[in-house]
Amino acid sequence: MDSKHAQGRRGFLASSAALIAGTAGAQPAPAPAPAATAPGPQRRIDVHAHFLPEKYRSALAAAGHAKPSGMPGIPKWSVEQHIEMMDRNDIASSVLSISAPGLHFGDDAAARGLARHVNEEGAKAMQAHPKRFGLFASLPLPDVDGALKEIDHAFDVLKADGVALESNFHGVYLGDRRLEPVFAELNRRNAKVFIHPTNPHCPCCQVQPKGEDAASLPPIGYPYPMIEFMFETTRAVFNLILSGTLTRNPNLQVIVPHAGATLPVLADRVAGIAPALGLAEKLDPKHVFDLLRGMHYDLAGFPLPRQLKALLEIADPQRILYGSDYPFTPEPLVAALAAQLDGSPQISNQLRQDFMRNNALALFPKFA
Repeated sequence: MDSKHAQGRRGFLASSAALIAGTAGAQPAPAPAPAATAPGPQRRIDVHAHFLPEKYRSALAAAGHAKPSGMPGIPKWSVEQHIEMMDRNDIASSVLSISAPGLHFGDDAAARGLARHVNEEGAKAMQAHPKRFGLFASLPLPDVDGALKEIDHAFDVLKADGVALESNFHGVYLGDRRLEPVFAELNRRNAKVFIHPTNPHCPCCQVQPKGEDAASLPPIGYPYPMIEFMFETTRAVFNLILSGTLTRNPNLQVIVPHAGATLPVLADRVAGIAPALGLAEKLDPKHVFDLLRGMHYDLAGFPLPRQLKALLEIADPQRILYGSDYPFTPEPLVAALAAQLDGSPQISNQLRQDFMRNNALALFPKFA
C-alpha cells in the first residue's frame, strides 16, 4: 500500500496545522463579506473535549486499540495538562467526554466497571475545578440495563452535565429500538446528549486482528476520523430522526459534532425520500428540518471555509458551539483552528461570541 495510506490521524492533523492558511488560499473566491474587526474577549466554552484516565488508556491497549480508529497512538492526558492547554487557548471551560471507540470491548461486566471508573474520574476533575470542567458521562452500551443504572449514578450522584453516546455500539446504532429505554430515561431527565462518531460497524469496515494501523483499516486504508467518522455521525443522527426517536423524546438536548458532518448536504435528500418509506411514524420534510434545527452543533474539526456555510442552512445560529477535540486534536492544531474561527470574515463579532461562549451558556449556565 502507498505510504500515504499509513499516515495516522495525528500526522494528518499536524500537517493540516501548517497548511491551514494555504487551504484557505486555495478556495474559490468567496462572496463579498464585511471585514471582521479584531474579536474581543471570548473565553471559549469547549463542548467537545476528551479525557483519558490511565485505567482507560490501559483498557484501550489491552482490547487491541493501541492505535484507536487508525490514530498513531493513545494520547496522554491529565487534568493539569488540559488546564494548561485551555489557558493558552482562551478556553474558560471544557465538558469532558470519552472518545471513540468507547469503553465496551465485549464484556458487559467489564464495561460497567470501566464506565463507572471513567465517570468518577471525570467527576473528580469537575469537582476540583467546577468552573473549568463539566462531564458527559459514558454508558456501558449496548448493555441497556447497565446503562440505565449508570445514568442514575451519573446524574444523581456525580451530577454529570449529560451523557456521551457513540454513533453505534457494536452495530447497535442510535435510533435502534433496543436503545429506546435509554432514550426514554434521558428524555425524562431532559438530558443533554453529546453524540460522538466511532468506528463504522459493517463487514467491510471491521478492524483487522493486527490492530488499527491506518494502512490496514478497511475498506480503503485511511484513519477513520478522516472520512468515516463524518458518515457515522450522519448515519446515527438520521436514524434518530427516521426511527422517530427524537419525536418520541422531545426533551433531549442533542449536540452533534464536527459541524454537523454531512447532515447539511444530505438533508434535502433524506427529507425528500422519507415520506415514501411508509414509516410507522409519519415524517414530512418540514418535521425533518424542524428536528435538525432543534439540535445543537459543535465546530470541532474543519468547519472553515466551506462547512460552516452549509451548516447554517439547517442549524439555528444560537445552537452552534465551540469544540476543540483535544487531545486527539493536538494543541498546535487546536490553536490554528481557533485562530481561523477568530479571524473569519464569514462570522460577525456578535455571532463569533455566541459560537465561542454565549450559546453554550444557555446549555451550561454553571459556567457563567
